[in-house]
Amino acid sequence: MACKVFSGCGLLVLVLLTSSLALSGNADEPGVVSHQIMVCEYSDAAHRLVEISPEGKLTWEHRFPSIAVCFRMTGEGKVVFADGGNPTGIQEIDRNHNVTFDYRAKCEQLLTCDVLPNGNFLLAEQGPCQAVEINADGDVVSTVKLSTTEKAAHLQLRCLHRLPNGHLLACHEAEAVVREYDADGLIVWEFPNVTNVFEALRLPSGNTLIGCGTDKRIIEVTPEKKIVWDLTAGDVPELNLSWITSLQILKNGNLVIGNFLRGHEGKGAHAFEVTHDETKKVVWKFAAHDVVKSITMVRVLDDE
Repeated sequence: MACKVFSGCGLLVLVLLTSSLALSGNADEPGVVSHQIMVCEYSDAAHRLVEISPEGKLTWEHRFPSIAVCFRMTGEGKVVFADGGNPTGIQEIDRNHNVTFDYRAKCEQLLTCDVLPNGNFLLAEQGPCQAVEINADGDVVSTVKLSTTEKAAHLQLRCLHRLPNGHLLACHEAEAVVREYDADGLIVWEFPNVTNVFEALRLPSGNTLIGCGTDKRIIEVTPEKKIVWDLTAGDVPELNLSWITSLQILKNGNLVIGNFLRGHEGKGAHAFEVTHDETKKVVWKFAAHDVVKSITMVRVLDDE
């Protein structure tokens, strides 16, 4: 049973959910994992940000002006997302839907971004394929050309992160490869054959965690490209792994994984938390198909 309240402008929808949310247990039960999360819905039904409370209640949403697949938290409850419309760019909003920062890029399309420790934004521009850092005034601080053989802009680049050493870790979706670039744009490391790769993270150990897209698995690889840990669809058949997208490492070391169910709406988990060890224990999942159809990114907010 759900009670919906629509605002006059049509932007805000508050949905109070009871038993319809498919979560791993009751948040009030001791020892049961629950999370406050935000997800990016990308489906025929909607393109929007959705926040869900630990009790399983949808508490806030924001409709994107165009397509979007990535968002990041910027502090004080604000959210920045890449807007793939025309003209493309990024927007930062507060919880009252006020646009607090807007930047229009000169590239063909921009679908993912990141927030740097210094407060600047890192943009994954496509057409041309490059990493662009801008400051809070919208001034370009640096530009690094990235290598790709893909001519069409849309699949050139997904998630992009700057590493502590100043290098860039980039996921080239069309080429199915993760590449590390130095500050001059030279490729210093890469890992190929990861179909529709969306996000990769560098671990403190120097290994790299990779969400292997439609290969339906997550892997940890060494600098020598040896796979030392993986989670496959066969390990967790109940989740219906379809397209691994976003990755988040929690403070307890567990992984939170986004599972894009495009084409498989109605079954499987949108997101889940799993232990990053040999047990590969799923301790939490989100599978509310009456709330969202498919998502491209999830963030556990109570761990930020």
